[in-house]
Amino acid sequence: MKVRDILQAKGTRVHTISSHATLADVVEQLVANNCGSLVVCDNNRMVGIITERDILRATLAGQPALALVKVAERMTRRVVTGHPDDEVSSVMGLLTERRIRHLPITDDEGLLGIVSIGDVVKAQHDDLSLENHFLKNYLLSN
Repeated sequence: MKVRDILQAKGTRVHTISSHATLADVVEQLVANNCGSLVVCDNNRMVGIITERDILRATLAGQPALALVKVAERMTRRVVTGHPDDEVSSVMGLLTERRIRHLPITDDEGLLGIVSIGDVVKAQHDDLSLENHFLKNYLLSN
């Protein structure tokens, strides 16, 4: 199974925010969209990612009020990305190894979507359930 299969099933919508927005804006969008990360884009170009974890770290660090801190100050600039042709099993390994939960998917044309560790686990589970179903049917028919 490929990442493109996950994107076809879940859709390609990506929630974004500007690097000039505030962390309070991030919290508002995370809650409104019921998601755990926002891709940071300036001039339609991905420049980073900001996650719930970044907000928690900013709060713990004693940052000023979230409304005073810009996304650019707390976002991850070196974004780990995936490609639509990546195998889901290798993406699961990447997410686990890097200890990240959200992976923007890009190709030569730019940002195509985003997958979460939950999306990857669901895809793996669905794939294994289908295989299990066929194996049981095969065994029962012989």
